[in-house]
Amino acid sequence: MSAKPEVVKEESMVVQKEMLAGYFQELARARESGKKVVYTFVPGNVTELMLSFGVVPVYPEINALQSGMRKRSMEYIRQAEKMGHSEDVCTYVKCDIGMMLEGNIGPTGEAIPPPDLLLCSYTGCFTFMKWFENLAKLYSCPVVMLHVPYRADGEASPAMVAYVADQLRTQVVPALERLTGRPYDEARLKAMLKLSAEAEGDMVRCFEAAKHRPSPIDGYFAGVYYIGPMFTAFRGTEDCARYYRQLRADVEARLAAGLGPVTPEGEVKEERYRLVVEGPPNWTHFREFWKLFYDRGAVVVASTYTKVGGTYDFGFRHDPGRPLETLAEYCMGCYTNLGLPQRAEVLSRYVADYHADGLLVNSIKSCNSFSAGQLQMLRAVEEKTGVPVGFIESDLVDPRYFSYANLKNRLDSFFQMLDQKRAPAGGDGRKR
Repeated sequence: MSAKPEVVKEESMVVQKEMLAGYFQELARARESGKKVVYTFVPGNVTELMLSFGVVPVYPEINALQSGMRKRSMEYIRQAEKMGHSEDVCTYVKCDIGMMLEGNIGPTGEAIPPPDLLLCSYTGCFTFMKWFENLAKLYSCPVVMLHVPYRADGEASPAMVAYVADQLRTQVVPALERLTGRPYDEARLKAMLKLSAEAEGDMVRCFEAAKHRPSPIDGYFAGVYYIGPMFTAFRGTEDCARYYRQLRADVEARLAAGLGPVTPEGEVKEERYRLVVEGPPNWTHFREFWKLFYDRGAVVVASTYTKVGGTYDFGFRHDPGRPLETLAEYCMGCYTNLGLPQRAEVLSRYVADYHADGLLVNSIKSCNSFSAGQLQMLRAVEEKTGVPVGFIESDLVDPRYFSYANLKNRLDSFFQMLDQKRAPAGGDGRKR
């Protein structure tokens, strides 16, 4: 039996790993250093505002996906199901609750401290509210609810912006002041938002490099690493801005050299298929899942999951001149807060702008905020763009819903369909 090949990592992945290790160490020592801990979510988070008060943010869904990648999620899910949580409940929720019941041990092997505050930003996922209701009971700590209007028609009206900004001003800021004993420092927040805007611009340039042939990046599997600092505990910091300057330099160097994406087993030498992917990846078998694509020369040039924490590629940047209002606009611009017609338009635009050969939907069994309406969107994109569409199914962190054989069969059929679509008369359509 041959040994597994050594995992190849991009420099940015190594840098990010070091950043995350430092973050989890800071988190593990939060109690002894006197820092307060605030649990919140990735979509619509107000990280800059929290960091301006000196608190340490925690993102339960990040803990869950980390558990999935470390093959620990199944035992946590079983713990939650023993408590009565249904098989249909979001597996992020069950993994997080089970992880808490088992000691809340983080990726570095150190315990994550319980929250001093739960800050729930509702951005299109109703599960968030029920999730934090359960955590409030288990941890016996206060909850602050930031209600974000759903952009059903795609627009964020001035009244909607004012509504969210007023909640930040009258509810979230006072809660953070009470928690930390520190006053709201608008100058500090503005400085952090300026750093956010710089990093956002560099990140967008990295993702848009995939418009070239060959793409120097994979905008889905590698993309989940690229969004890490931006969507979690680093946005608004010097470290975050520095990371994206380096990432942009690395991506532009690969672009200039005509190189393909880096995978765990090396560079993609031949780009045979360019895909747009809708939906989150599977985390329990992440490497095997990715390998099903790069073994066939399939490169994901754009994805919607990498916009779950902000659709920056459509022009949004945090504006330090309007600190609370720009945070409100950001919260409403996350992908899961858009209506189905807007999501279908995003996918159609990606197919056109990134010259994609096809659209693939990965439908997540336990994630209604992504999966609801995906077939409707798939058909809408197919009708508008004319590209072949495919549909596969898995789950976030429940390994019981990852079937390698089923996924391979469906992907084989999908790639065959792509070949037939571009085949000249009498040919098989494959690039030679």
